Amino acid sequence: MIKTALVIKGNSSAELFRVLQQCDEIEIVGVACPDGQIDWFTETEKKNYFVTADLDKIVALPELETVLDATGEPKIRDYLAGKLVNGAKLECLTPNSLLGAIINSREQLLETRLLQGELRAILSAVQDAVEVVNDKGIIKYVNPAFTRVTGIPESKRLGRSIFEVSPHGALAQSLIQQKPVTGYRTYVGGSDADVISNASPIIVDGELMGAVVVFQPVGDILKLMDELRHSNAIIDNLYAQIDQISGSRFSFEFLSGQSKIYTATIEKARKAARSESAVLLSGESGTGKALFAHAIHNNSARKKRPLIIFDCSAVPDSLQEIELFGCEKGAMPGVLRTRIGKIELAEGSTLFIKELNSLNPFLQKGLQQLLENNTFCRIGGEQPISADVRIIASTAENLLQASIQGYFSEKLYRLLSLVTVELPPLRKRSEDIHLLAEALIDRLNRKLGKKITEISPRALQEMSEYEWPGNISELKSAIERSMVVAEGQVIEYHHLLPYIGRLGVSEPQIIDEIIPLDKMEEMMLKLALTRYGESLEGKKKAAQALNISLATLYNKLKKYSN
Repeated sequence: MIKTALVIKGNSSAELFRVLQQCDEIEIVGVACPDGQIDWFTETEKKNYFVTADLDKIVALPELETVLDATGEPKIRDYLAGKLVNGAKLECLTPNSLLGAIINSREQLLETRLLQGELRAILSAVQDAVEVVNDKGIIKYVNPAFTRVTGIPESKRLGRSIFEVSPHGALAQSLIQQKPVTGYRTYVGGSDADVISNASPIIVDGELMGAVVVFQPVGDILKLMDELRHSNAIIDNLYAQIDQISGSRFSFEFLSGQSKIYTATIEKARKAARSESAVLLSGESGTGKALFAHAIHNNSARKKRPLIIFDCSAVPDSLQEIELFGCEKGAMPGVLRTRIGKIELAEGSTLFIKELNSLNPFLQKGLQQLLENNTFCRIGGEQPISADVRIIASTAENLLQASIQGYFSEKLYRLLSLVTVELPPLRKRSEDIHLLAEALIDRLNRKLGKKITEISPRALQEMSEYEWPGNISELKSAIERSMVVAEGQVIEYHHLLPYIGRLGVSEPQIIDEIIPLDKMEEMMLKLALTRYGESLEGKKKAAQALNISLATLYNKLKKYSN
């Protein structure tokens, strides 16, 4: 052993000191810390080793053979070189020095042992059985799961040849063929364990070093398959419940209308339903774009899955991304688990994006990626996720004009507008109003508990001549309100008048029925609120149109609400 004094710099050399302690070739007789930093020594180390900050005391140690300078400072090296006596040698620690080679070798050995320990810990924790052989087929390792699966103790397996104990198994075949063997079903040699195995050769720098096999009992795999089928059944049940909640029951037969323009629109939508292309539904508010989306989905190959709806106008800009694309766990404050977005919910189905014109411009690129590549990324996700989703989008605005003006992605518009279905406004299909009214009355009778059977000729004429700026939505609202106040089986003109009165027209309205003034006042209040809305701004406009103050309007509303 070489009697060595170590000269080091503070606690940065603590690891070096402790590596040298493990070297059989070296005996440390003293340690010098010229900077005086010795607080990192343990109490035991201080007792067992001579520790000083004085270099003169180190070089004066008896029987000293070598001083190892690990400071890397020329001044210390030169000082030590001038002080050594009795044939002691000065070694500066470098990778090429003898001591440096010993230390490096020791460090590599410790690192190898650490890796081996880590690997054994990992393999011991794995629930799959693992068996390893060398290039001669001698079994060098089995993990605890191997014994659990096969019932064969480690002691009866190690050191034996795989060609003797299991010559037809995946491990032997992989070693012979020097290539992976996967999905191999066999019985483990020496046991009655029926397993599915995956084996692979171990090749280092082009040389065969051995092989490894990982296997599971067939029973475990069948159990996993049963669990998967059970999970799929749960998912299908959840989809069915979502379908019931979403109310995706409307088909083309549900749509009422016989006008040429409307029947042509339905026929175009039927053709769109038979394809997998994205569909853009355009039309004024209240024309029935949502009904057409339901009908297209329910007549497509995806009808067994529920229609998933994302309403851009109902979701704030700040929440649209997480609602549409989802979010990885921890990617945003408060997201404690991975959150699935509407796109993922619509896997294998149809995603209906309502009011696309209200989509945050920042998200348009993500939607474009979905349409082009059938992939998307969750918030915080690095890898694209595949998505089998069909897109139906609706808008009440002119997206072409918006794309020209730079408010909407031109490329996204082109991808969506390959199949465009434009829904006509109600004023262009006035001949359908009678059919629509009858269908609405039939549905609303059940909802309201009424028995309305018809609309008077005068009321029907007024409905046909009215332009319906709110289209079918406004028609439904007017009929429903009329039915609420109607006492018999017929909707009369005066029942309907407050909800379709034409404020601002030049010709005065002709009223040929006597109505109490307070009833007329109430009707005018309802008409004004219907026209301008019930927001504060709408009520201000209603008060102005009725030529009364806002306070008077509130008083009258309170009066008629009692």
